[in-house]
Amino acid sequence: MKYTRFAIYYLPPKGALAEFGASWLGWDIVGGGNVDQFQVADLDQVTKRSRKYGFHATLKPPFRLSKDASFSDLAAAVKTLSSKMRSARSDGLELVCLGRLLALVPTGATSGISDVAAACVTQLDDYRAPLSDAELERRRKANLSSEQETNLVRWGYPYVLQSFRFHMTLTDRVPKKDVAHWVKVAAEFVPPLSEPFDLDEIALVGERPDGMFELIERYPLRGGY
Repeated sequence: MKYTRFAIYYLPPKGALAEFGASWLGWDIVGGGNVDQFQVADLDQVTKRSRKYGFHATLKPPFRLSKDASFSDLAAAVKTLSSKMRSARSDGLELVCLGRLLALVPTGATSGISDVAAACVTQLDDYRAPLSDAELERRRKANLSSEQETNLVRWGYPYVLQSFRFHMTLTDRVPKKDVAHWVKVAAEFVPPLSEPFDLDEIALVGERPDGMFELIERYPLRGGY
């Protein structure tokens, strides 16, 4: 498979949470295929943009491969990095509303999780192609802070490092008047969330020519980075 972009994600391991995420979005990122979505009115509409990315938390946002790097170079670098990084733990996960989108976020201390994401962003950046002027301009329409602008120029995405927040997206932005409804609906489907929450592996994923993301390989975090 030839991929147009790559990213580093956290994907939940096989089990109830992964199955929920696939059925909520209607896309199984691990299997790389459509699945039957929960029969909920308008769910297909409020997950329309999120579906292509699969159920995940972004650690290094999607990027095109540098002209000086190959896929095998990137995969080897991810494997090496994962062997050096230690796993991270928080108290658990909870369902929240971030602005107008629903997500699962970690509870308790999250500095270890942020450290994993920061390492993925910075240590793998040599494999990322620079953003085009059009891509920079599109990102700047979000009224970025000075910190986010610096991140955009240096790392190719505004919401990294100090601006990062680990979250597993469940919906696109929904109308403000509908937020409470979707929180209630999601709460009915989310399985019991394990405590604590462990981020003990990272995943290299690729964007297919059809725009859908799928798992390429998982890498356990084995080191003391």
